[in-house]
Amino acid sequence: MASIFSRIVAGEIPSYKVAEDAAHYAFLDINPVAEGHVLVIPKREVDYIFDLDDSELADLHVFAKRVAKAIKEAIPCRKVGMAVLGLEVPHAHIHLVPLRSEGDMNFANKLSLPTDRMSEIAKSISDKFDKE
Repeated sequence: MASIFSRIVAGEIPSYKVAEDAAHYAFLDINPVAEGHVLVIPKREVDYIFDLDDSELADLHVFAKRVAKAIKEAIPCRKVGMAVLGLEVPHAHIHLVPLRSEGDMNFANKLSLPTDRMSEIAKSISDKFDKE
């Protein structure tokens, strides 16, 4: 059975997409720890990030770097933090979180944002994403 993230990539489940290329997809986390919290995934379904082959893992990180640059331009923050947890969804993914303080990476704190705000955030990050 396809993971929820594979279903998002396939368009079966809606998402707040911020960036995409042939092999990767980035979208807002619907339970963010900060405004602008983005998940970056490979389109190929792999449960554990370190099961990706070396070139896929490197490409995922390079794509995540491009998304992080867009987040930093779109969301007021000092830096963009990165975390790989991977227990909640069986699909490799990277969390990118705009940081104003180290406490912003506390995954126990979740925000609830209205859909119009989520759409606004997604558009502002997408507009800053370098399409190359």
